[in-house]
This record gives sequence, C-alpha cells and structure tokens, in this order.
Amino acid sequence: MHDVGAGWLMTSLSPSPMFVALVQTAGALPVFLLSLLAGALADTMDRRKLLLMVQIAMGFIALALGLVVWFGLTTPWVLLGFTLLMGIGTALSAPAWQAIVPSLVPRPSLQQAIATNSVGINVSRAIGPALAGVLITSLGVAIPFFVNAVSFIVVVAALIWWKPPVAAEKRLPREQLFHAMRAGLRFALHSKPLKSTLVRAVAFFLFASAYWALLPVIVRQVLQGGALLYGIILGCVGAGAVIGAMVLPPLRKKLGPDRSVMAGTLGTALTLVVFAVIPHPVVAGAFSFLAGASWIMVLTSLNVSAQVALPDWVRARGLAIFVTVFFGSMSAGSMIWGQAAVHAGVPAAMLIAAAGSVIAMLLTRKAKLQLGADLDLAPSMHWPEPLIDQQVSHDRGPVMITVEYLIDPARGADFVQAMQHAGAERRRDGAYAWGIFEDAAQPGRYLEYFLVTSWLEHLRQHERVTHADADQQAEVRGFHIGDAPPKVSHFVAPQPI
Repeated sequence: MHDVGAGWLMTSLSPSPMFVALVQTAGALPVFLLSLLAGALADTMDRRKLLLMVQIAMGFIALALGLVVWFGLTTPWVLLGFTLLMGIGTALSAPAWQAIVPSLVPRPSLQQAIATNSVGINVSRAIGPALAGVLITSLGVAIPFFVNAVSFIVVVAALIWWKPPVAAEKRLPREQLFHAMRAGLRFALHSKPLKSTLVRAVAFFLFASAYWALLPVIVRQVLQGGALLYGIILGCVGAGAVIGAMVLPPLRKKLGPDRSVMAGTLGTALTLVVFAVIPHPVVAGAFSFLAGASWIMVLTSLNVSAQVALPDWVRARGLAIFVTVFFGSMSAGSMIWGQAAVHAGVPAAMLIAAAGSVIAMLLTRKAKLQLGADLDLAPSMHWPEPLIDQQVSHDRGPVMITVEYLIDPARGADFVQAMQHAGAERRRDGAYAWGIFEDAAQPGRYLEYFLVTSWLEHLRQHERVTHADADQQAEVRGFHIGDAPPKVSHFVAPQPI
C-alpha cells in the first residue's frame, strides 16, 4: 500500500517520469547500501529482537507520513525522504526475515516454504494495491499510509507471539560487526553457488525493474487511467504471482531452476513488449497477470538458490548480499529506465528493457543455479583441536596454518586441481591468503599454507567447516601416501617486545 500510495501521489506532485521512478529508487537504495550491515546484525544478535525494533520504528514512520499527507505538507522531496526512511527499515529487516525461514521448516521443505513466503508477500501485493486504489479514490491519498501504519501492529504482535527455537550456546565470543561484514563478503566472493545466483539476479532484475519503475507513468499518461486502474493492474500482478506460486511448483520441478528463470525472463520481456505496443487497459491487466507469474517464478528460483548455498553461520549475511544485489539492480534499473523514458519515451524504454533482458539471459545462462542444493552445510566439527604448547590469546595474529602432504608425483596435477577447491574453502571460511608449494628437493612433497587474521578467527574456522567440506577434504587426503596423516602445524606471529 505504501508503494502504491507513494507512486501515485508522486504522479500528482510531479509529472516527470524521473521523479516517479525515484520513488522506487528511494525505497531500494537503502537496501542496497545497508543490507550487509543488517545481515551482520542478524547473524550476530537475536533476530527476533532486531525485527521487533525495526518494525516498531517503521510503524511510526508510516504514521508520520500519513499525517504529513493528510495536512497537505507533502512535496516531491518530502515524499522521497519518507520513502527513504521506509527503505532503511526494509534494509535492516529484510535479511533477518529471510534468515528465519530455514529455522521454521526442515531442509527438504525449504523450497516450498520460500514459495509460501512469496505467496504471503504477493497476497498483500494482490489485495493491497487494489485496496489502496479504492481508498485513494474514495477517502483520499493519505488513508493508505494510515492503514499501513496499523498493519505494523499486527506484525509486532506476531513477533511477540513467536517463540524461536533455543539456539545452542556459543563457546566463542560474538563476532564484531565490521569483522562479521568482512566475513560475509569473503564468503560470497569464494562461494561458487552464491556467485552464480548473484550473476543471474543482476541479469534479470536490472531489466525487469523497467516494469515496476514505469508502471505509474504508463497508467496515468499512456492508459489515461486513475488510481483505481493503477490498483487493479497491480492487483493483477499480485493475482498472477499468487496463482503462479500455487500452480507453478510442478512446472518448476520439471523445468529445473535454470529453465524456470529463463521462462520467467521471457514472460517478463513479453509483458514489456506488449505494454509498449498495445496501450490498452484490458491488455495491460492480462499481461500484468503474466508479469506476476513470471516474477514469482524467477524470484522463488533465485531465492531458493541463495538459501541452499548458505550455511547457518553466514546465512543472514549471504542473504543480505543477495538482497543488496536485488535492490541495487532494481534501484539502478529504475534510474536508467526513468532517464530512458524522459529522453526516448516510455514505449521505447520498455522495448529496450525487453531486449536487454533476453540478451542478459543468454549471456549468463552458464551460471547454474542451486549448485548447493545437494550439499550438507551443517557444521561437521571434524577438525581436531589445535595442538599447542601453551594457551594462545584470541587476539594473537596473524596465524599461519600449514599442512604437509606426500603425493605420488605421477598424480601431482590431479592433486593440485583438487587443492584449488580446498583453497576456495579455506578463503571462504576465513583465510585471507592461501597457497600450495612443492618441495624442489623432494618431488611429491607439498606444503599447503593459509593465513587468518587472529587465533580467534582460526577457531571460528573449526566451527564453520561443513560436512560437504569434510567430503572434499577426504578426497584431498586420498592423495596422501604417507604412513602418518598429513602434518598440520600452527604458527602465530610473535608478540612485539
């Protein structure tokens, strides 16, 4: 309702397509800038408390905006400012909302749970816009903002009622916020399943944003409609998403995630083309239904792909990076297509976006989705405790860990190839440097090393190693031909005198 109210109000405050598109940018930009911080908060503090604080604040912001609109104090910049504040609230809560989903259902039910969560969002997208259109037409543009403020009471009550499972007691101190953010970025940089998901997300959302950014302008200026038509068309989008979420799971299962995203991209591109060449309200409503079904197909596939790529210790941060890419692409796309509409016209902008979405889909088709679906990302805890002569304080560092292997020289190339995967795992879980060397005097004797910032960070590595990592490390150990296991040594930088 906020999106509909703000978008429609801006069309009366300023006829410029750029200002209308900036409404979406103002809501999306904070998520792009703050999601990683929010993800680090959600991974290092009580997610329920974080959500409670943010939802209460957003309720007061929505109430204040309603009062400002009611008393006629709104300008384009005031509206953008309040939308920016709501975007900040969304940024701080979005990673936590997504991160709690796996704690509510077993892993085999995760995909359906995410789809159900998307249905909930899109039920509101189906009902909210249509209701907002009726309220704006009959009672005034301020009323949707007041109703939005009241809705936060329900959300806060649900969070108070919800009792999350008791988390296992942590034996290591909580990560510092900056270190937690850096760890999240490092994980994303070295996680192939997550990187593939992010690439596909940019390729879709950057161009699909044209539909959402230009829709208010299309309804008012091209279709010559009012608030009611705007609400009906958005209701068609939501209805398509809801029905799509219910009837498409068998289709998604048959097609797989990659083809599902391709099908959703083609559906979105077709919608953009039809909007550009057939400006008729009935046609717009019908193809908005297709846009909603396509949207939920792509969004669910990408969301599941991100979720299954993440172990629990970095889940909120990884999802925050996914959300950052999502909103960043939507924000950048909104500005691009707003400018394109100003200079080339709305139909031309939508045709360019449609062509771009298909080209981007073809260019990124090799980035496969749900690569982590079959991986067991639960902590394995299979690393033995470090053998040390004396207690090492947590802040000592940097720390270098070495592992010595004896390999059949004839299998050296295969071993080095396997070690590249091991190196990515070391970096993903905390190492800032990694390498492997062969003894020039003894072919087949290899030394692996990796560096972490502190002893505490190395202890965290012990907790981050997953069962999937254990399987890969067992493959590496299979190359070792020594009588004893590979020798592991720990070196700590000396303390200054």
